[in-house]
Amino acid sequence: MMTHSAMAHAWTRRALLTLGLGAGAAIAALAIQMTGADAQQADVPVIAAAADLKFAVTELASAFKADTGKEVKLSFGSTGNFATQIRQGAPFQVFMAADQKFIADLYKEGFTRDAGDLYAEGRIVLMVPHGSMLKADEAMDDLAAQLAAGRITRFAIANPEHAPYGLRAEEALKHRGLWDKVQPHLVLGENVSQAAQFALSGNAQGGIIAYSLALAPEVRSQGQFALIPHDWHEPLLQRMALLKNAGPVAEEFYAYMKTPKAREIMKKFGFVLPAEG
Repeated sequence: MMTHSAMAHAWTRRALLTLGLGAGAAIAALAIQMTGADAQQADVPVIAAAADLKFAVTELASAFKADTGKEVKLSFGSTGNFATQIRQGAPFQVFMAADQKFIADLYKEGFTRDAGDLYAEGRIVLMVPHGSMLKADEAMDDLAAQLAAGRITRFAIANPEHAPYGLRAEEALKHRGLWDKVQPHLVLGENVSQAAQFALSGNAQGGIIAYSLALAPEVRSQGQFALIPHDWHEPLLQRMALLKNAGPVAEEFYAYMKTPKAREIMKKFGFVLPAEG
């Protein structure tokens, strides 16, 4: 039986080759995004944000600049990879993780100022591109039928090895009894944003991605999605923390995340706090 790591390597390689994505495209998916022309200034903090936050936090950073006149630089990627980079000395000042256990571990190891704050609970969806024979239904009944008929050739999720949204996708597929059947057809994204690219590429029948990405107009226009029941997987409790080197602008951005305006932007992309329901 292949290990998770071996499967991840094989599936990711297959994804990049089959879908025609070169190294440049893979790197671009993880590239740092600037929020302004002066983002090279030393006093502009770098925010490491889980890939499911791509649209929500980009909009939030723009609102932060409009309200305060201050800028942040955003880097989107997988939570697990960011945690590794932080341990290796990456100069992030705020870490917005997709799974709170990564913050807990970094706090215990002395990399964050404190245990941080819960800022959202995420959800996953089954997403299918326009023209796919696969139907998006929350019980994944059509996925089960198409797998049984041998019609699924490629199905995208984020890499469960280091992406919380990939791990939750695996849990949901196991809950539905489809994990063993879908494994030979999986293509893995380095993060959930890349998994969405794969799922909607036209070379895949669909995939499981973040609700927050599916709600973005740029993604929603490319297909249909169905919200997967929240009790089919462990909750995606997302926590943020200030890193030890965080400066005043990072502190201000962190505080801004807790404001009503920021909460409204997060809700727009399907995020809620557990207490909000």
